[in-house]
Formats: sequence, structure tokens, C-alpha cells
Amino acid sequence: MISKVRARVLPAPQRRTLDELTQDLVLSSGDTTSKRSAFWTMLTLSSVIAGGGVLTDSTATVIGAMIIAPLATPIMGIALGSVQRRRTGSARVVLLACLLVIVVGMAMSMTLPSGYDLLSNSQISSRTSPRLMDLIAALATGLAGAVALARRDVAAVLPGVAIAISLVPPLVVAGVCLGQLSGWLALGALVLFVSNLFALVFGGMVVFASLGYGAEADKAAGRPARRAYVGMVLLFAVAFVPLTANTVVTLLLNTWTGQTKDAAEQWLADEPGASVTSVDATSRTMYIHVRTPGDLPPVESLLERLKGRIPDGTPVVVDTSRGRRIDAGAVGD
Repeated sequence: MISKVRARVLPAPQRRTLDELTQDLVLSSGDTTSKRSAFWTMLTLSSVIAGGGVLTDSTATVIGAMIIAPLATPIMGIALGSVQRRRTGSARVVLLACLLVIVVGMAMSMTLPSGYDLLSNSQISSRTSPRLMDLIAALATGLAGAVALARRDVAAVLPGVAIAISLVPPLVVAGVCLGQLSGWLALGALVLFVSNLFALVFGGMVVFASLGYGAEADKAAGRPARRAYVGMVLLFAVAFVPLTANTVVTLLLNTWTGQTKDAAEQWLADEPGASVTSVDATSRTMYIHVRTPGDLPPVESLLERLKGRIPDGTPVVVDTSRGRRIDAGAVGD
């Protein structure tokens, strides 16, 4: 059964040799000088591009950085080396690369004005609160990338794989947040990167092992080294736990903010011209933003409506702005 699946996923004529994979994924093999020069040059440039995209909140620029970023190469080298039970030096390369990208992000953060709201930038906010779906997407991307690397005829999908997995941008975001002394936001971006890293290595190990790239003669083809496999499962679990917890918290917050908005709208239903503009949860506090031309109803009735809808003891703040509509007429009349 396994052999049939393997034949369908990777037909023998399209299977790349182990030497070819090693040449592509391990920087310490072959022409190391040229490979390392290209890697560090492209990594530095992609970091600068990603930093510019993040700071200007430009999705297109960030995608451009993701396409040329070479960081997935040594990460897949870790997966291949783990399957072969040999050290390739890829882990050290990945560690140094991470430090370089973070330093670039910190340096570029110096251009931000003082008091800049990091969370107002969608490129930053979307990468500082990773969720379980990010891990699932990264795992699928790792599987797709490994299959593409192992086949001769699907290299064209690799740019799409590069876009799908977020490696350099979260590291840049971590550097930007550290440069702005926002440690918790930087930690969130690092969790996203680490989860993507583990998912890529895990997916690569599964594919490379199942396709028979294991080097040990006393091991059945397609079975990775037990210690490496167990170690990666444990690391994968370490990333799984915080992402799952953050996903649960996010879902609860979305539910509570929705129920708070419903209660606030009912609270203002009898006030002409009054409306709830938004509701958000920050620092364990519910902020209800209201626009009204007149006075608000007693807040006690709002708190009464919120009982049973959000956890007891949750602080509630009503932010009011005065406003009224004026029909000025048409230009030229």
C-alpha cells in the first residue's frame, strides 16, 4: 500500500537522487563559497524588502520578499539531514539567518516615529497573534515543498510554496517590535516563525523518509531516525500548545465582543441618532465606542444587559463621541 502511494506521489522517472537534493539543500556541500554567497546576499536583500513592506503596510512588497527569501532551503536541509542521521550544519545556518533578519528589522524600526501604534499596521498585527490554522497551513506547505523538491517536474510550484509559508516577514516583525521595545508582540511573531519552522521540518522529514531518502542500511527505506523523529514531534507539540491556546482565546474574545456589541445596541435602541461604532477587547477590558448627539442612558442598564454574556468582573469602558448629521445641500445650488 505504501509503495503504491509513493509511486503515485513520486513516479520513479521524476524522482530526484539523494545527491541532487543534498546539493540543493545543504550549503556545506558542493561549491560552498558560491552557495553561501548567494544565500546570505538574497537573505539580506529579502530582509530589507520585507522590512520596507512591513513598515509601509504593503502586502505586495512583503510577498516579493517571501518569493526571493532563501530561508526555506537550510530548513529543508535540516529535514533531509535528520532523515539521513547526519549533521549538515543547516541548523547553525538557520540560527544565524534568524539573527540577521531580526537585526535588520530592529535597524529599520528606527525610522518609525515615536509613539507609533504597531497594531495599527496590518502586516504587524497579523503576525503577532498566531493561531492553530497557521500551524496547519505551515504543515501542508512543508509537505508540498518537500514533494516539489523531490520531483523533477514540479519546480514551478516552489514560488507558490514560498508565498504560502511565512518565514522572513515574522522575523522582521519581531525585529521591528524589539526595536520599539514591544516584547510581547515580538514574542508572538517569534512563535509564528518557530511554529512554521517546526512544521516545515516535520513535513519535510515525513516526505523525505516516506520517499526512501533514509541513508541507514539497517533501516527500512522510508523510516526516519527514531530519535530525530521523536524530537521533532515533541517540538511540533511545543508549538501546537500555545497556538491552540491563542486560537481558543481569540474565538472567545470574538464571541464576547459580538455579544457586547449586541447588548450595547439594545442599550442605545431608544436613543435617536445614537449608534455603536465598534467594540474591542484590550488588556482584559471591553471598550465600547459610541457616537451620540445627546446624553447616554444610565450605564447601569448596560451592565445589567451584559450579565451572563461576558465573564463577570470584566471591566467595561464606554468611549463616547458627540456627533450630529447636517444636510448641507448640493454644491452649486
